[in-house]
Amino acid sequence: MAEAQGARVPAPAIAAFIKDAMMAVGVPDADAAKVAELMLEADLAGADAHGVFRLPQYIRRIKAGGVNPKANIIVEKTAPATAIVDGDNGMGHLVMQRAADIAFALAKDTGVAWVGARRSNHAGAAGTYAAMALPHDMIGIYSAVANANHMPAWGAAESLLSTNPIAIAVPAGQEAPVVLDIATTVVSYGTVKAYKLQGKPMPEGWMVSATDGKPLTDSANSGEGLLMPIGGHKGAGLALVLGLLAGVLNGAAFGREVVDFNADDESACNTGHFIIALDIARFIPLATFKSEIDRQLRDLKASPVLPGFDAIRLPGEQRRTRRAERMANGVPVFPEVVEQLDKLAGELKIKRLAR
Repeated sequence: MAEAQGARVPAPAIAAFIKDAMMAVGVPDADAAKVAELMLEADLAGADAHGVFRLPQYIRRIKAGGVNPKANIIVEKTAPATAIVDGDNGMGHLVMQRAADIAFALAKDTGVAWVGARRSNHAGAAGTYAAMALPHDMIGIYSAVANANHMPAWGAAESLLSTNPIAIAVPAGQEAPVVLDIATTVVSYGTVKAYKLQGKPMPEGWMVSATDGKPLTDSANSGEGLLMPIGGHKGAGLALVLGLLAGVLNGAAFGREVVDFNADDESACNTGHFIIALDIARFIPLATFKSEIDRQLRDLKASPVLPGFDAIRLPGEQRRTRRAERMANGVPVFPEVVEQLDKLAGELKIKRLAR
C-alpha cells in the first residue's frame, strides 16, 4: 500500500485516543491500553490500513454486540509445545498477545511452540505478532483467517477464501530484522477500503468483477469484485492451507462460516489464528546465527540492480526506518480518517485526536 499522506499526528496522541475510545465502550483500562499499543504499532510500522484507521469499525462492532469488551480469555495447554487460546469473542489484539506470550514461554522450554486461537476477532497487522518473537531471540510465524471472504478458489466466481495473511520475523544482528508481512491476495482488503474512503481508483490487477471476470478498478464498486491472489493458483493454494491451519484446526471459522465484519456488526466472528515460535539457540548458537544473517543480508543488498530499480529493499528494512521516523515526526493520517475520528469522538464524548 502507498504510504499514508495527511496530517502528522504524534504517536502518543494516537495511542491515547484509541485507549479513550476503547474505555468509552466498556473495555477495561489495561486492556484498552494494550489494544492501543498494538494498533499504534501497525501505524508506526507503516501498515496504515490496520492501525487507527480501523478504530471506528472496532468501536461500532463492540457497541453492536459483535465483540465482547470484557472477554475472559482462556488458555489450554494441550501438550508440552502446544496450546489453544479461547478468546471469548474478545478483541483480537488481546487474544493474540496472550497467544504470543504463551508461545514464547513454551518455546523456551521445548525449543518450538505452536499456539492456536479461536473465538477471536480481527487483530490488525500480521507482522505485529510475528515481530513479538524478536526480543526473545526467536523466529516468529503468524497467520490468521481474515475477517471476510474476498478471494475465490482458483477459477471460481464465488468468494470462499479470505486474504489470509502470513508474517514471518527473523532476528538479525546489526542489520534490520527480516519481517515479511503479506496477504495472500495482491493487496489487502484494508488497502481497498482505504482507497474507497479516499475515492481513489484501484490499479488494474487488484480485483476482477464477479460477474464477467474483467478488471475492476472503481473502488466504490469493490464490494462487487473478487480480490486476486498473489501468484495466481499458488496464492489461492496458500490462502487455502493457511485458512485450514488457522481456522479448521482451531475449531474457528473458515469458508462459508466466515463472518464479513465489514457488513455485519452483531455476529461473533470466531476468528482463528496461529503463532509459531522457534528458539534459535536450539538450532545454532545465537551469536553465530545473527552474524550469518547480517552477512547474508548485506550480500543480498550488494547485488547489482536491474534497470528501473534504485536499490534492493529487503522485508523489514523499511519497517525499522519508518518506525523510527514516525516515532520522531508523527504518524501521517489520511484527512478522511481524521474526519471519521473526530466524528467518533463526538459520538463517544471523548477528547478529539490531538494534532
